[in-house]
Amino acid sequence: MNKLTELSRSIENKIAIITGATSGMGLATAKLFSEEGAQVIVTDLSQDKINEVVKDILSHGKKCFGIKLDVTNSDEIKSTVNEVVKRFGGIDILINNAGISIPTTISDDNYEEYWDNTFNVLLKAQVQLIREVLPYIKKSESGRIVNISSTEGLGATPRQSPYTSAKHGVIGLTKSLAVELGSSGITINCICPGPIRTGMTEKIPEKDKEVYAKRRVPLKRYGEPEEVAHATLNFCLPSSSFINGAVLPVDGGLTIKRA
Repeated sequence: MNKLTELSRSIENKIAIITGATSGMGLATAKLFSEEGAQVIVTDLSQDKINEVVKDILSHGKKCFGIKLDVTNSDEIKSTVNEVVKRFGGIDILINNAGISIPTTISDDNYEEYWDNTFNVLLKAQVQLIREVLPYIKKSESGRIVNISSTEGLGATPRQSPYTSAKHGVIGLTKSLAVELGSSGITINCICPGPIRTGMTEKIPEKDKEVYAKRRVPLKRYGEPEEVAHATLNFCLPSSSFINGAVLPVDGGLTIKRA
């Protein structure tokens, strides 16, 4: 039977680099993309954790390859991209997921150090990775870049000004490059996760999570990493070819609630 539609919802054999891919949302994204048939390149700081993730994914008969990457190291970014292109012949998808959070106040003696560290991971690294993959991702039939921001990029929380500022920057970067690079056929979009069960939130007592969710989130719960991964996947489908510069909260309705 002939299909009624023309656009593909498959990322089969697409080559996808995912940063911060050994835990939380990055790990969920790596597993989901692998299940969907992509050749996933798992990157993170710990080689041991990378090996564990790669072994797990491969044991399920899925495609996966790991490279140790410090996203604040420009030389490692270049060598990682070169290795991926050498091994797989190109790049179709970049997921800028690597994250860091250092709570601080503006009067903290170490504020500027925390600011620099936060921006290097959350914003500068995304810029450098995009610049490095650009020559290759332009050659893809469906080049996709997804930058992970946060609901902090849509609002603010006390003691998080470096994180909040960087996440606002990710949204600005996404919108600007979506306009700049749209004519090349690449789409660049942004995910803004809300309260998600990740390494950054695991130290919050479960009781406090429940109180916060019931007060702030219309769905009355924290989200799961896989729920963010599916939103990320949707941006990367060939059929999402006319979605560009979008900023998508994945937050259970947190950012729209007023009372």
